[in-house]
Amino acid sequence: MPVVDKEYMGDAWADAQPGSDPVLYGSATLSPTGAFEARSLQTFSLEYTAGRFGLDDTGSIKVVHRYSNDWGTLQTDDPTAHNYVTAHASNGSKLQLVYQDGGEQRPWYRSLRVTVRGDGLYEGDTITIVFGDRTHGSPGLKLQTFCESGFEFKVLADVCATGHFLPVMDTPVITIVPGPVAVWKAILPSLRRPGETFRLGIKAEDLWGNPTDQAAGEFTIRSSMPVEGLPGSLSYTAGSRAVVLDGLNVEEEGVLRVTLLNDNGAVVAESSPLVIQKGDIAGYWGDMHGQSGESVGINTAREYHEFARNLAFLDATGHQANDFQVNNSFWQLINELSAEYNEDGRFVVYPGYEWSGNTAVGGDRNVYFRNEGRQIRRSSHALLPDRSDLQTDANTAGQLFEDLQDEDCVVYAHVGGRYADIRQAHDPRLETAMEIHSAWGTFEWLLTDGFSLGHRSGVVCNSDGHKGRPGASYPGAASFGAYGGLTCFLAEELTRDGLFECQRRRHHYGTTGNRLHLDVRANFSGGGVLFERDPRYFSVEGQSVDEVIMGDIVQTDDAAVELSVSCVTQAPIERIDILNGSDVIETIRGFDETSPGNRIRVIWQGAEYRGRGRQTRWRGQARLVGGAIERISPINAWNHERPTELTADGCVTFDTLTTGNFGGFDAWISEGATGRLEIETDHVSGSVDLADIGLEDTVLDAGGLERRIRMFRLPDVNPCRELTRSVPLSLRSEGDNPIWVRVTTEDGFNAWSSPIFIYRHHNG
Repeated sequence: MPVVDKEYMGDAWADAQPGSDPVLYGSATLSPTGAFEARSLQTFSLEYTAGRFGLDDTGSIKVVHRYSNDWGTLQTDDPTAHNYVTAHASNGSKLQLVYQDGGEQRPWYRSLRVTVRGDGLYEGDTITIVFGDRTHGSPGLKLQTFCESGFEFKVLADVCATGHFLPVMDTPVITIVPGPVAVWKAILPSLRRPGETFRLGIKAEDLWGNPTDQAAGEFTIRSSMPVEGLPGSLSYTAGSRAVVLDGLNVEEEGVLRVTLLNDNGAVVAESSPLVIQKGDIAGYWGDMHGQSGESVGINTAREYHEFARNLAFLDATGHQANDFQVNNSFWQLINELSAEYNEDGRFVVYPGYEWSGNTAVGGDRNVYFRNEGRQIRRSSHALLPDRSDLQTDANTAGQLFEDLQDEDCVVYAHVGGRYADIRQAHDPRLETAMEIHSAWGTFEWLLTDGFSLGHRSGVVCNSDGHKGRPGASYPGAASFGAYGGLTCFLAEELTRDGLFECQRRRHHYGTTGNRLHLDVRANFSGGGVLFERDPRYFSVEGQSVDEVIMGDIVQTDDAAVELSVSCVTQAPIERIDILNGSDVIETIRGFDETSPGNRIRVIWQGAEYRGRGRQTRWRGQARLVGGAIERISPINAWNHERPTELTADGCVTFDTLTTGNFGGFDAWISEGATGRLEIETDHVSGSVDLADIGLEDTVLDAGGLERRIRMFRLPDVNPCRELTRSVPLSLRSEGDNPIWVRVTTEDGFNAWSSPIFIYRHHNG
């Protein structure tokens, strides 16, 4: 059973300490042990045995669990409800139980504290804690929604009642494994050149997004184009968590879609689309930002890389642990793993870390080195007992950029618990992109804030995942309300050099986790001058061009450009917004205003504010007065225990989270309905006549940070999955025009291109 090696842990509790001797301070055992299905209902009995010191009156033990754990909230009030916990002492001492959902030292975020009230415990006396005690009718304890090879019941003891807790040795551990098949996935890359090899990844996931080894079956494989090396059938054997068909290629240009059919002829999965197109670049998918159990996530750093490559079918990844938890042994391991897993043409891995300074000193940054063996510049040593290298710290983002001047690296700004304050610090020579989506939510404002500051940054999206699933990061049942993001790198080759060049020219786009093809180009009638690097900071010669792609910096005298957008998706396209800076200047759709019928889309979105507690909980209902809602389809309702559903009396009820991203539902209304849609939530309520709901958004503003409800109509069926359009755009008369697009697909995903920075020099 893999468990995170304490040698690499960055918290003070991980090191062997005087006083943690089980002879003196006690020991703990758990029953049962073994493997248990994710989100199953279980009962565990944990027994703490007092050591030679006993456990003094008002002394306590704590059972602590990791930050990422999303199991049911422990409770002691209702013995018939889920997650009921009891405890008793063998000597009859009275025990007080307090559950705290947060506030412990990371990564042990949650704790159950058991305090002795009475005579205390003597050596050999025990405290038995029953998690999910079914004695009085509780259904049991809900386990977390994601798999973990070494889920710990970590026990701390304050045997002298001093408030100083020490870890009990030999932490009890269980394994959490996937459940039965809920959905099949077939995943292709998005852009390859004719004759260039690629792979098809096939897997089954359980209800909570875990690749499951319980899948099996005989399948027929169909493709929209001839594919060399693709078999016509597949035997998927039990015990496999994924199957990869490698070495495939297509000789002709076109759009490839692969369909998987079961032995009854029913479609179980259709792949993401692959565009085969001549050119200098291909598209490589990466999730470059996540953590493992050596810091604040779960599982080992090795398991992290294995999942990214073999179960998420990524082309690139990076491990990004919080720097104040990265001791020197772990930094060495990160470098060793990046060197081991990096393989040109197959899988690119960068060594790097997350600079995790507070917003007050600049906020979170991701640092990626081209090569191993570089000096880590931490924001602090907050959780590191070894302070011998404090002089290597960079305590502010400004200092970080100064210390990285001679390094071959790139930096992203991002929004996690802390958000990056790009007004305080930004170095365009190093900081090439803004991470505007992750499991923490969607943060377009991080990019648009930079426009007024003159920043020319690209768009990336990653997971910042803590649940051991880089590249396929589901939010589960906790406060993370978004599926993790992905970045598509438009590069000449899948190597570190190829991706570094791509990043430095901002030739990439980000999504909220879907894989689509996106091509954005600007064409100039009078020509322009392309700069490979920002000419304000680099001495570079410009190149005369008639066309540029996303991420490019170009100067022109033209008053207008022709913007070409091509998008190929797996799900139907709802809309594509074209933006100049923060302003939407045009919206294109694959249908016209005569197409929308009896389908109304209701979307709630936004956040409370920019900081750590930004989650907005949307609880409410929607009802159609003067008609009937015949059926609904939820959008981004990730938590299966808080469903968005249509009740028997025709009311839509919901209880969901947004953190800058969006959720909602589609409602198909009865033919000829002429009434009004009434919506009630904790944040805003309103009544809108159906006649006033059309193609454009009807908005109920809910305050907060871009918090609102939007309503609009869509066609009953929208077949548009490929959309190409050329749009003439007028440019501002002076300065930068950051031209970029935002794609929204009907299944609730977004994609954003990096802006084309068109600097217009007005001749007067």
